[in-house]
Amino acid sequence: MEKQQTGSMKRNKMIGNAFAYAALILISIIWLFPFFGLIMQSFRSYDPKVEYGGMVDYIIPKHFSLDNYRFLFSGETNYLRWYGNTLIIAFCVAILQTIIILCVSYALSRMRFKGRTLLMRFWLVLGMFPGFLTLICLYFLLKQFGLTQAGAIPGLILVSVASSGMGYYVCKGYFDTIPAALDEAAMIDGASRAKIFLILTVPLSKPIIIYTALVAFMAPWCDFVMASYIAFGYDKSYNVAVGMQRWVWTNDYQGYFTRFCAGGILVAVPVTILFMFLQKYYVEGVTGGAVKG
Repeated sequence: MEKQQTGSMKRNKMIGNAFAYAALILISIIWLFPFFGLIMQSFRSYDPKVEYGGMVDYIIPKHFSLDNYRFLFSGETNYLRWYGNTLIIAFCVAILQTIIILCVSYALSRMRFKGRTLLMRFWLVLGMFPGFLTLICLYFLLKQFGLTQAGAIPGLILVSVASSGMGYYVCKGYFDTIPAALDEAAMIDGASRAKIFLILTVPLSKPIIIYTALVAFMAPWCDFVMASYIAFGYDKSYNVAVGMQRWVWTNDYQGYFTRFCAGGILVAVPVTILFMFLQKYYVEGVTGGAVKG
């Protein structure tokens, strides 16, 4: 009797797993289908003598070609410059923002000072307002210092880094999970706050550091609104999103469609690689920072 019940439970579990996996596979296919279409269109030639380069009603190209990628790496476009601008902004923001967030989060987690709770609540409420509400004010302020158009790259870095301390909450939650007894023991041995932070806390915080850096990298990498506003009218200061959007605005949109797809694929490559190799630490950082606030 027990064997029958055990066998029945295993059978039901297998059936349930089969339905769950089938549903997950179906969802994955639906989710990945647009990306598959984008990749296929990027390998379709824009040469009208070979194949129509605009939007078509089929996905698999009739003639596979690398013409779109050759165009991106040729001198006919500023795509490589836009790509380089985006990399510079994203890496600078990731490094600077990570350092600031780590320092602010450690101070809020380990130190007790007057107004600490009020400051955290104020930043939390202030962070609920979208940044583009201050676009006009920011633009004219940056313009006074020459950080728009030709100087848009340092201007975008400054804008992204300036308020980074307000993103303390996840990182602070992770620091709260590290026993304070470790800090106290180090202080008894004569270590300063800076030494404890650099030698003790930072090595124990690898997941949250990677999580913070990835989030900081993603924001300027995908930014369009702020970048288009600050670099408006100056082609050499565009990032990839703004530059490719200008292709869509041209009268030759159909001719630029396949090139737009190829450019989108190259934009996705760095982010995909980063998440593939750092996914483990990213998940640990999110879950660790959500345990205690």
